[in-house]
Amino acid sequence: MTFPPVVNASCGMSNLSRLSEFILTGLSSRPEDQKPLFVLFFAIYLVTVTGNLLIILAIHSDPQLQNPMYFFLSILSCADICYTTVIVRKMLMNFLSEKKIISYAECLTQMYFFLVFGSIDSYLLAAMAIDRYLAICKPFHYIAIMNCSCCVSLVAFSITFSCLHSLLHVILVSQLTFCASNVIHHFFCDVNPVLKLSCSSTFVNEVVAMTEGPASVLAPFVCIIISYLRILIVILKIPTAAGKLKAFSTCSSHLAVVTLFYGSVSYVYLQPLASYTVKDQIATTNYTILTSRLNPFICSLRNKDMKRGLEKLMNKMKYQVDRLSSTKASKIRGL
Repeated sequence: MTFPPVVNASCGMSNLSRLSEFILTGLSSRPEDQKPLFVLFFAIYLVTVTGNLLIILAIHSDPQLQNPMYFFLSILSCADICYTTVIVRKMLMNFLSEKKIISYAECLTQMYFFLVFGSIDSYLLAAMAIDRYLAICKPFHYIAIMNCSCCVSLVAFSITFSCLHSLLHVILVSQLTFCASNVIHHFFCDVNPVLKLSCSSTFVNEVVAMTEGPASVLAPFVCIIISYLRILIVILKIPTAAGKLKAFSTCSSHLAVVTLFYGSVSYVYLQPLASYTVKDQIATTNYTILTSRLNPFICSLRNKDMKRGLEKLMNKMKYQVDRLSSTKASKIRGL
């Protein structure tokens, strides 16, 4: 399947504001691949949403999980649901459509919210690293420092900064001039593939992307690295192997999520625009879709408290279903 470019014959160039739509090439242009890909990603999306919803419900229904670490985890799960929905919803629609079209307004909207929720994820992971640092390195001051107002402030900062950061990039993209083609070689409106369509200078966009962009991503990453270096120093001072293992086990699930997220993001975005290729879609798929799907499993399977909370939630749900079934059966017998 080929995607014909849109050309403005009168002037050879068209401004983005005059374009009504773009074409997303997606993961594959072969018609026979579309339905299998739809089934695959719809299944991944269902697992992602269900898993993260279960984490949120388990945390809010279990008093023993009412602490800062699980508060941040519940917000992260909520952000992951939104993050995946922003990308996958349009992807699934295009798998079943012959015309893989996205409107101009929808493209910029998708780009904005993709950047918002991706950035929120980054800062929440940093907040969770700070929480682990305080819990392990300063246990006697932990409750006093990580109080309710501190947790809410960290989340509020994450959301506010992410919104401003994303708005800057979307405004800069909206000022560009485009010509010859409206085909985005990607499965969603990511910044780099859209910039590659521009026939006007993207110098300002690239400067901002290579300065403010990495700074906004690397700032929380540096915070995570420093927190874990301090944690490592404290863990190495613990005399017993059992004590070291217990301290490290409280951080292992968070470290796994950080590695998956930042590994993929660094590979895709910490490179010049000219070197961005279609192959980077694989890494993009990893951190936009697969990481969000794996978060529930990493956090629950490697965490005893989370396992217990999920078991209690499932038992509650089973009890409610059995009770509802019994009530309906009683009513039927009464008739």
